[in-house]
Amino acid sequence: MPTIPPERAPLSEHEPHQHRQVAESFGSDAERYDRARPRYPDAMVEAIVAASPGPDVLDVGCGTGIAARQFQAAGCRVLGVEPDARMADVARQLGVEVGLGTFEAWDPAGREFDAVVAGTAWHWIDPVAGAAKAAQVLRPGGRLTPFWNVFQLPPDVAEAFAAVYRRVMPDSPFNLQAMTKQTLDRHQVLFTKAADGIREVGGFSDPEQWRFDWEWSYTRDAWLDQMPTQGAFTQLPSDKLAVVLEGVGAAIDTVGGSFTMRYATVAVTAVRTGAA
Repeated sequence: MPTIPPERAPLSEHEPHQHRQVAESFGSDAERYDRARPRYPDAMVEAIVAASPGPDVLDVGCGTGIAARQFQAAGCRVLGVEPDARMADVARQLGVEVGLGTFEAWDPAGREFDAVVAGTAWHWIDPVAGAAKAAQVLRPGGRLTPFWNVFQLPPDVAEAFAAVYRRVMPDSPFNLQAMTKQTLDRHQVLFTKAADGIREVGGFSDPEQWRFDWEWSYTRDAWLDQMPTQGAFTQLPSDKLAVVLEGVGAAIDTVGGSFTMRYATVAVTAVRTGAA
């Protein structure tokens, strides 16, 4: 699998994990979130399972259990930890055991795991406190692996979407360019903050980055279905959201009613080697 050279992450006063109101907004429509959010490549799940010493997996910030169910399908026993009761309820309904609470404050009650994973959730967790808790619950040789989906819209689609965002959301606190032109470079800060937290805690091998490239085709309706689950839109007033969806839908119509998204899923992974 391709690897990505590590970089050092700059410090910031505005870390994502300090903005709980955004993290906790995803449960406002948990059923839509589970239905519409992209899954993760099976090759990554298989790589994590193969590199772990056993089948016991802890899924941090499990949401509705999207990644958890993929690990279950790969033969793992999965426990989720999720701070949002609405998301946790959906996960339980779909067959995932979930403990409610933030990972930093969660009590493992002596339980140990062979892998700790987090699907597009580790940036909502303090990277040092999270790594320390993972070290506490991982068996020797166990693996900590947060991972993220990074999407890249086709250039013509990205520009059409950006025009809608600029018109409807000119005062958005979100970076409008980043919303439409996600790249690995832009996300590197997330990956390196995770790696830096692991290094600071100690007791792990030096973190690596694994990358998995894949594509997914979206119809107009499928893309509009998942847009309200993105952090930029979960707190947008319903009238503005409706205008955004109308504009984006029209933009997709102009490119034939569908488009193919390129994804890179990047995992930051390290092995529990000894006492922290």
